[in-house]
Amino acid sequence: MISLHHGNILDITCDVIVNAANSSLMGGGGVDGAIHRAAGPELKEACKPLAPCPTGEVRVTDGFRIEGRLIFHTVGPIWRGGQEGEAELLAACYRHCLDELVARELRSIAFPAISTGAYGFPVNEAAGIAVRACRAMAERHPVSITLTAFDAANANALAAALDT
Repeated sequence: MISLHHGNILDITCDVIVNAANSSLMGGGGVDGAIHRAAGPELKEACKPLAPCPTGEVRVTDGFRIEGRLIFHTVGPIWRGGQEGEAELLAACYRHCLDELVARELRSIAFPAISTGAYGFPVNEAAGIAVRACRAMAERHPVSITLTAFDAANANALAAALDT
């Protein structure tokens, strides 16, 4: 099952929240900063030995003050015009997080719109990549996937991709 949530990823009840992190895993702006603030300073300490995280990979921490949830940190690609493997790297972010979810025998996950903020990935292309990766996993495993968008542009792009 794949659903869309227009709003704050922290409002989703699920086993895993995905953090669109930077390679240092030390927090930043957007969803990364919001997750770090909500989880508390313990998150930064837990991330130190896991960094750097290469683009497309995943690192896992406890949710700390975001109780009852794990945090999967993934680093999306910076958009450089689409000719440097950005689409493949973005798809890898989703695949690796979903593979980790299944490997840990968890059932529900919430994704932000990875790379569409400061990293500049075009929202429509990113939405298509996210939906294709999530559908591929949902066809093979009974998981609940929530794609979240804080802004209207990403919400609209995800809704359109889900309708195809």
